[in-house]
Amino acid sequence: MRKLTKEEYIETIHVLQKENGRAKTGHIAEHMGVRPPSVTQMLAKLQGEGLVEYEPYLGARLTPAGAKIARELMARHRVIANFLVILGIDREAAEKDACAMEHHMTGESAVRLKKFVEFIQTAPRDPQWVGKFLKYCETGERECGEK
Repeated sequence: MRKLTKEEYIETIHVLQKENGRAKTGHIAEHMGVRPPSVTQMLAKLQGEGLVEYEPYLGARLTPAGAKIARELMARHRVIANFLVILGIDREAAEKDACAMEHHMTGESAVRLKKFVEFIQTAPRDPQWVGKFLKYCETGERECGEK
């Protein structure tokens, strides 16, 4: 089983906090597929770093610093998912893949990808090269007939 990152915990707390006001240990564990003692250990670590306020039996809330990280993660997720959709990946798969990718990308790559997605989204509808790329994905052939 892979080790979950602090970012994944922060993102989960953010989602649960929006739904319930607080993220309870059991809900975090269920959402992430881990055991409650693992959650408690991570919450203590995140609290020590000033990213959450945790009270046993009541749950956790993100601090302003934790909320800032959560917002950045959500924005990164949206950019990656939108990029994958531009490449012709269906939205459901793009969302799933974005969840996996968002935590393993450098800040420099995230900024450059964001600029690329913004550039494409504000370009004239269906730029020729995007259409040509999608055709290449389907047929394996380039517009000029080369492989």
